[in-house]
Amino acid sequence: MIRLTLKFSLYLFAPAVVFLAQGQAILWRRCLNQQPEFYATDQAIRIADNLLLYQRDPGGWPKNIEMASILSEQDKIKLREAKTRNDATLDNSATRTQIQYLAMVYQATEIERFKTAFLKGLDYVLEAQYDNGGWPQRYPNPTGYSKHITFNDGTMIGVLNLLRDVARKKPPYTFIDEDRRQKAEATIQKGIECILKCQIVAKGKKTAWCAQHDEKTFVPRKARSYELPSISGAESVGIVRFLMSIEKPGPEIIEAVQAAIAWFDEAKLEGIRQIRKKEQSKPRGFDKVIVEDASAPPIWARFYDIETNKPIFCSRDGIPKATLAQISYERRNGYSWLGYYATDLLANEYPAWQKKWAPAKNVLDR
Repeated sequence: MIRLTLKFSLYLFAPAVVFLAQGQAILWRRCLNQQPEFYATDQAIRIADNLLLYQRDPGGWPKNIEMASILSEQDKIKLREAKTRNDATLDNSATRTQIQYLAMVYQATEIERFKTAFLKGLDYVLEAQYDNGGWPQRYPNPTGYSKHITFNDGTMIGVLNLLRDVARKKPPYTFIDEDRRQKAEATIQKGIECILKCQIVAKGKKTAWCAQHDEKTFVPRKARSYELPSISGAESVGIVRFLMSIEKPGPEIIEAVQAAIAWFDEAKLEGIRQIRKKEQSKPRGFDKVIVEDASAPPIWARFYDIETNKPIFCSRDGIPKATLAQISYERRNGYSWLGYYATDLLANEYPAWQKKWAPAKNVLDR
């Protein structure tokens, strides 16, 4: 039994591939980006049948699994036995990507079992929403930080974008019944209200968002030991983009966007660059270091202290540090702490949005 369990576990996470008729390899992560004619092929149908096997009883899917793999009969037996596992999640794009794929295959084939599984997955997403409009990372029965309202890795924004396409009956969701379409529309509005309630206020000013917020009080919450309550320079970008995509935004949304953009402008780090310095003595053969560079473009930290608006970095001990160099080698090089997250947002996307929806005020004007 131990041997079988280990083999199955390794198999689930193996980087397996399948081959199209033309001899081209395809991974699950590329299954949503094929030519339209692909979704009516035997390969596409086989992968869709895989998704039916991986789908858990509540309607969602687990994460980090290569779902395009060719399954043996023994694999299929194991997956049927795993149906009751409580590991369905919205994290790492799980569930919403499977929903989209099933809709694409159903649109191309009109095979009823794919529509049935799609609707079960969509119902799972609708049911997972809290009454206050947020979504947990896992559902049902989330525990620990998975029960918090989750913006991390684009979880909640990804769900809202999916539901907006459903509500608009955008292809491949043209077959959606009116009841579910209306439910999707209602959940989007609740989600927007939740986003506005989660926006962090520091020293009397609205700023941006944490990667996760308390599911009852909306205050910022920690996740893993090195992911502290903070203002997120990474996750907040997706939230602002979603708010900016709303047609005819009301005053509350305009204010939220303007405040977040002003925060991004204030929080940008200039005159520095992150590089990988070759060091053969180190476990990975390199080390991430920060160097001064007057010509470097603005960069943002992933996390900022809510009170001081200074970047924070953290090892697994949960103690925040002021610089990347002060944390452990393992966390410094095994996590994304800095990035050009808001570059396009400030340079292109916001100016176009501002001219259209808030012409009287450009918060980037100095």
